[in-house]
Amino acid sequence: MSTPTLLLTHRLTPDIASDLHAELANHLPDGALARARTPEETFELLPEADGIVTAGLSEDLLDSATSLRWVQVLSAGVDQYDQDALEARDIALTNASGVHAEPIAEQVLWFLLTFERRLHVGVRQQSRGVWERFEGGELRGKTLGIIGVGAIGTRVAELGSGLGMTVLGTKRTVETAPTVLDDCFAADDHHEVLRRADYVVLACPLTDETEGLLGSEEFRLMPSDAVLVNIARGDVVDEDALIRALQYRLIRGAGLDVFSTEPLPSDSPLWNLSNAVLTPHMAGSTPHKAERWQDIIVENYEVLASDKVDEMVNRIV
Repeated sequence: MSTPTLLLTHRLTPDIASDLHAELANHLPDGALARARTPEETFELLPEADGIVTAGLSEDLLDSATSLRWVQVLSAGVDQYDQDALEARDIALTNASGVHAEPIAEQVLWFLLTFERRLHVGVRQQSRGVWERFEGGELRGKTLGIIGVGAIGTRVAELGSGLGMTVLGTKRTVETAPTVLDDCFAADDHHEVLRRADYVVLACPLTDETEGLLGSEEFRLMPSDAVLVNIARGDVVDEDALIRALQYRLIRGAGLDVFSTEPLPSDSPLWNLSNAVLTPHMAGSTPHKAERWQDIIVENYEVLASDKVDEMVNRIV
């Protein structure tokens, strides 16, 4: 078995790179792991790298990576990577699907409880020093619809089911749907889920097919007391249509962790809407990321060393 070189590029933040380097150093062969702290170091080390761990890949970087066979990214989403260019160069692309499932699912649960128990009303009253009683509801018996039942969607489904919710979902391959779902629909049948769900969670990747998946027509299909939760990508939703749906109460509310433009512009109406709860794209944050990344990276490194790239986990290209 050969000893490929794995490079942590400068595109990783210093904290992430340090944590990941510490985790990987004890699991990879001596001399297999390299770390670049600056663009100059990345370009210097790239020609000898068989694999890289990165948070971005420019055309210049790709052109310099003459020995590259594998790109590992630390996100689940890969919409910012030129998959055609990687495929043309016969370079595998793997993501971190599953790493963020637990923290994101827990944040989804927080969004659901926030709207069901109207906790955002209480927080806003507290900030104004107002004592004004309000009533909350129960999630038990409500219907949860999940658009995109992958690793994250499955964990969301488990938490929702555990609270006594009826759980619907969409999946490209219905036959592989997790048993926790009460009903599963093909990806193209997402309108049926929107029509029936009290809470709709977007957990699908951003692709040509899912860009703008929810627009004006979809918001009119949803019940007027439905709540949208988006932890996928901002562009899965037509943001202008969402703002109108919230302003005119076509839906009851939205819990949003992702936006079309990030950071969210200061003049966005979303900041001031009473029925929108916003977080700054942090749903995937967890102190356990490095150890979970390490599991995926070490497994894929060993596959690369055995020259069995087709067996990599979480392979996209």
